Amino acid sequence: MKRVHLFGGLFLSHGTSYTFLVSTSSMGGTYMQYYKLVASLAEVDAAAARKKAFGKKAVLSAKSNAFNEHFHDRAFFYVADIIDNVLTVGIICAEDIDINKQFLKYADALDMALNESLQAEEITIHTVRTLLSRAERNSYIEDAEKVFEQFDLGRLVTRYCPEFSFRENLIREADRSDIYNEAKRLSAMKQFLPELDRIYAGRTSLQITGHPVHYMVQTDDTDICRKTVHLLLKSLYASGRLKNRRYSTVAFETADEISRQTYDQLYKSNSGGAVIVLYRAGCSDADDPADGSRDTIDLLCKAMKKYRNQVLTVFCLPRECNRTKEIFFENLGTTSFIELQEEFAEGECARNYLKMLARENHIRTDKKLFDQLEEEKGYLEPDLHSIFDEWYNSKLKTTVYPQYKAITTEKSEIAKAKPKGSAYDELMEMIGLTEAKKVIIQALNYHKAQKLFADKGMKTDHPSMHMVFTGNPGTAKTSVARLFARIMRENKLLPKGKLIEVGRGDLVGKYVGWTARNIQKKFKEAEGGVLFIDEAYSLVDDRDGSFGDEAINTIVQEMENHRDDTVVIFAGYPKKMEDFLQKNPGLRSRIAYHVSFADYSVEELCNIAVLIAKKKGLQLNAHAEEKLISIFETAQRQADFGNGRFVRNVIERAKMAQSTRLLAKDYEALTQKDITTLCAEDIEIPKVSAPVKPKIGFSV
Repeated sequence: MKRVHLFGGLFLSHGTSYTFLVSTSSMGGTYMQYYKLVASLAEVDAAAARKKAFGKKAVLSAKSNAFNEHFHDRAFFYVADIIDNVLTVGIICAEDIDINKQFLKYADALDMALNESLQAEEITIHTVRTLLSRAERNSYIEDAEKVFEQFDLGRLVTRYCPEFSFRENLIREADRSDIYNEAKRLSAMKQFLPELDRIYAGRTSLQITGHPVHYMVQTDDTDICRKTVHLLLKSLYASGRLKNRRYSTVAFETADEISRQTYDQLYKSNSGGAVIVLYRAGCSDADDPADGSRDTIDLLCKAMKKYRNQVLTVFCLPRECNRTKEIFFENLGTTSFIELQEEFAEGECARNYLKMLARENHIRTDKKLFDQLEEEKGYLEPDLHSIFDEWYNSKLKTTVYPQYKAITTEKSEIAKAKPKGSAYDELMEMIGLTEAKKVIIQALNYHKAQKLFADKGMKTDHPSMHMVFTGNPGTAKTSVARLFARIMRENKLLPKGKLIEVGRGDLVGKYVGWTARNIQKKFKEAEGGVLFIDEAYSLVDDRDGSFGDEAINTIVQEMENHRDDTVVIFAGYPKKMEDFLQKNPGLRSRIAYHVSFADYSVEELCNIAVLIAKKKGLQLNAHAEEKLISIFETAQRQADFGNGRFVRNVIERAKMAQSTRLLAKDYEALTQKDITTLCAEDIEIPKVSAPVKPKIGFSV
């Protein structure tokens, strides 16, 4: 008896008799499965097979259809192609059937005799689409897309679905020891090792369907996120918690309009496996991203709850996306989650991580390495790698290869380098914002210069970096603040670089003494990062002036106490912010930078519209762009023009109007260009306020 390992089972060969065990019934439930089988035809049958393949495809197609009628919508067997004496067959299973037996019956139904050579593998839905296209091209099936519709999977694979994309993969098997060793390297995920212990301690002989918990991974580092998710899936599959090797990764964008059926199909396709949700819009939108996409979140969460016993869900969010996380939890109700949040390594934890890096590089640590760590300061993984690399390169020159000791990099060259990091690149790619970009670059360069002067033994000062952002609605004040916080962290000018957003309701208390306590608490939360106070002038309105005075006095004091480790950004409308600063000269004197966010020009608004459409997989034709110019020229004169928000609303409405227009046309005649192009007739003018009119006469 010959044994061949086969995707969760055994393929047993007895001469010319075959049994390949792909047991789904023993897994505690039925799951969507996709297989590809490559079989060698018996030599005696090869010539006949070639004749049938190239001369009688209609006959083979009819026999295949007759065989599949027995299963209805439970399974589908299809020939992808026959080349020489090699037969390629695809299988879609939506219900537990004896695949071992049925494949051999399928070969018999097609009058195909097989020899001892057979290869079988589990495949992704994307490979299924490829195989079905080959089968359609070779005339073994009539319509590939109808097959997907038969299993309620059409929305996942349609060629005309630019707003929704996902990537399906197979979990790679790994040893428990390798998983633990890799997990130990994730110093930022302190909760991960205890969770691994729970996963491996939970193995049971009982075949039970369901997930006791799902997962929420919060990190700003895409590499850490990827490693954490992959190790998590490997351990869950190895311990039997996941019954299926397939998992899909879907990027969740704020403005995406995905139907409930699409999410249902995504989960159905991955039954027994996992769905990874990447919330990319997290903290980069001018508005609260969660509030702007509640409907989409609701649909996603409904699908998750519906299939939570069959499919494991892993949500991946930025670290400071707390409001969005709360909204997810509100929608998911009693569903339990394990939160794996990126944390800052401090003290002994940071030292141990540096020691581990040294061991991996076969070099001894010394006092100079650990002297770079500041007391009571937290470090992310990239920060620790940067510290180690700097020490390691110095160690090579001074100890291992002292002949290179005199070869150094001039710090003047470092000074010329532009600020680094993905956040800086994102800021530079944003449309407009010329003054904001200029001020932020100046602030970064000044602080970089101070560090270089200190290295030369020169006297330096430590000015505050507190800022005022003024601008009308939709001019990206909040977006820039979020990016600024990340830029400060990525360039090591702030230890943490997190952004805490507050308003009047977060700071002003109901009773005397509460306000000061609230403000001190928020400064503590923002320590090492940025405190963003939106509509700051609301703190000193006339409703309760005493509380407002208490708020401002406390803020001024805390700004002074935290001038070296925390940046405060006040934001609001230009006129109101100027009045606010005039009321408190002490506050104005502590603000180093004033950044004005101008309204976007018509050209910039058009560029923003093109960019938003592009992110949705759409383009604007020439007539649509001309209509947008006319709309923006008129809208700019309105009293409450929303700048970038207005543009986003226009494109969202255009997208819905396009759908209505296309549905009225012949579906079969639609092309890819039709689906991805917005026309002038799709562009509608949103309701806006009346234009500002000058008043004549006296006011009362």
